[in-house]
Amino acid sequence: MADKILYPEMIERLPDIDPPNPGVRGKLFQGEGLQAVFFSVETTGEIAPHAHQAQWGVVLEGELLMTVGGVTQKYGRGDSYFIPAGVTHSVKFLSPVKALDLFDEPARYRPKPLTKNS
Repeated sequence: MADKILYPEMIERLPDIDPPNPGVRGKLFQGEGLQAVFFSVETTGEIAPHAHQAQWGVVLEGELLMTVGGVTQKYGRGDSYFIPAGVTHSVKFLSPVKALDLFDEPARYRPKPLTKNS
């Protein structure tokens, strides 16, 4: 089994996103017209079918099943995927996963509101 990936401090210092799915966390890197999110999925589970602007990603660790436009494929470490704008897709996590995703949508995710203890 490959070593677990630990994001370096420069990624861990990025703002947390406020994702709608339990067990999913992400670190947001905001660009002019797009976003990059370093995802960490701690548990198995699913993300329900949805659609948005184009998305490209690469699995850094773990395995998942992704259905894009009705076609399901299994992805593992080093595999990349592309979801065209407006195409319905869903994900089933088969293990804990780390992935890097780029969204052609500058406001896809918002930073998590800071708390008094942050």
